[in-house]
Amino acid sequence: MESTLEKEKSEKLMKNGKPKVLVSDKLNESGLEIIKQVADVDYKPGISADELKKIIKDYSALLVRSQTIVTKEVIEACSPSMKIIGRAGVGVDNIDLEAATQKGIIVVNSPEGNTIAAAEHTIAMMMTLARQIPLADASMKKKEWKRSDFMGFEMSSKTLGVVGLGKIGTRVGKASLALGMKVLAYDPFVNEEMAKKLGFELVGLEEIWKRSDVITFHVPKTKETANLLNAETIKKCKKGVRIINCARGGIVDEAALAEGIKSGQVGGAAFDVFSEEPVNTNNPLLELGNKVVLTPHLGASTEEAQLNVALDVAEQIRDVLSGGLARSAVNLPAMRAETIALVKPFMSLAQSLGAVAAQMADGAIQEIQIEAKGELANKNIDPLVVSVLKGALSQSVEGVNFVNAPTIAKARGIKVVESKSVEAGDFVEELTITVKTDKGKKLISGTLLAQGTPAIVQVDNYSMSATLAEHMLLTHHQDKPGMIAQVSNILWKGNINISSMHVGRKGPREMSVMVLNLDDPMPSELVKQVSKVDGILEAKYVKLSTTESV
Repeated sequence: MESTLEKEKSEKLMKNGKPKVLVSDKLNESGLEIIKQVADVDYKPGISADELKKIIKDYSALLVRSQTIVTKEVIEACSPSMKIIGRAGVGVDNIDLEAATQKGIIVVNSPEGNTIAAAEHTIAMMMTLARQIPLADASMKKKEWKRSDFMGFEMSSKTLGVVGLGKIGTRVGKASLALGMKVLAYDPFVNEEMAKKLGFELVGLEEIWKRSDVITFHVPKTKETANLLNAETIKKCKKGVRIINCARGGIVDEAALAEGIKSGQVGGAAFDVFSEEPVNTNNPLLELGNKVVLTPHLGASTEEAQLNVALDVAEQIRDVLSGGLARSAVNLPAMRAETIALVKPFMSLAQSLGAVAAQMADGAIQEIQIEAKGELANKNIDPLVVSVLKGALSQSVEGVNFVNAPTIAKARGIKVVESKSVEAGDFVEELTITVKTDKGKKLISGTLLAQGTPAIVQVDNYSMSATLAEHMLLTHHQDKPGMIAQVSNILWKGNINISSMHVGRKGPREMSVMVLNLDDPMPSELVKQVSKVDGILEAKYVKLSTTESV
């Protein structure tokens, strides 16, 4: 039951029975309407940082674009009911991902909503730089006719170096092939076969610097990519190389680039993103005249892209607030929709097994082993690993969810071991969880029976077939006459109803385990009485939450 304080907090975060969502940047009306299907929306574009930090505690979701900076302080001010922060765009540089993950808040973006717009803008910038269109346009509007002042260069037969083969980089490369260019590509996560199918030559960065006439960047800004093009790498480039950056500011060292352009090592540059935005008046690129083409972060500034990203992120916020999954969670890669699809039926089972194993084990958890067997071993089980951690850690830690479960496990020094075995036992697919503590270990295996019914098929060294229930009593005892009767009698006197019973044993009168599914919660005093029955070595009451039980 909820405490009075918890009820008051819940009511504060609900309005007319719905969760509350704050939209702090401008958003297409269609996106707002999607969120309104499940929540009440406060639309406050341009809200100040101080005001945001002050009121954020009243919301279950936050939707931003690039103007709102979601700092660690803002995230720490969120209530435990804050479920999701959505960024209507590709990058999430303005959101503190680490703080959000630790708080258990899902952060989503729209990685594909502005793909076409960003790719087309990159091509437009490249062509504009090649033909000096801005200067020629400005000259014409002064009623001048200076054809000889605007000599360009052709893209056909030139070599384009694409750094990053995501959806935008791939589209830019394909468009450049149509222009008659040769495309070199660098991406450590793309194999040579895939690049070859696209018509690209996959190379290392050194080859990109050395052979490219034009270099375009399509990578996020990380520790690895910050100032990727710098004074040293510029020296390695072909003399007269043109540089295009419509990805993220800070990937190129702007001061080093400016020096390269002045010296003639670099023939020109076209930039839509900058290390500091809005651009500082001291930015060295502003002083390079017709050698550069600059636009104020317009990559996603098309009517179609604005609508696409608004709809995409709004739909994800709606889905999460409705109990569904986010398809583009930045800080939850294991739970992406395409990853979940093949193992989704096992996720509830995995969470339940984790919860059962943790409640059976005594002492502090030191290691959790997750083994997929049979056909399950051929699938990506990352979602199941996260589900097990959530189920296990929720027994001793408050506020554990799919987002922060791995972080909490790491912070507590819990070793997580994942393994697979294609050899199946008695079942086509089986999941085994072993929890090791400072006092011993507990093993539990489960599978899905007919019609997807989750079941326990092994407890320690004992095989069985026990369906899961919200309330369960597990015993480790000697198999002898009267044992079941004595336990049943204690439950009868405590007004606890037994819905089903399952036993696993080695043989007559040997040690065995028993799982009793109960219709009612079992008080600790009754558990103690059961544990005192002659022949019972151990008795554990296990409770599964509604999200764990099926």
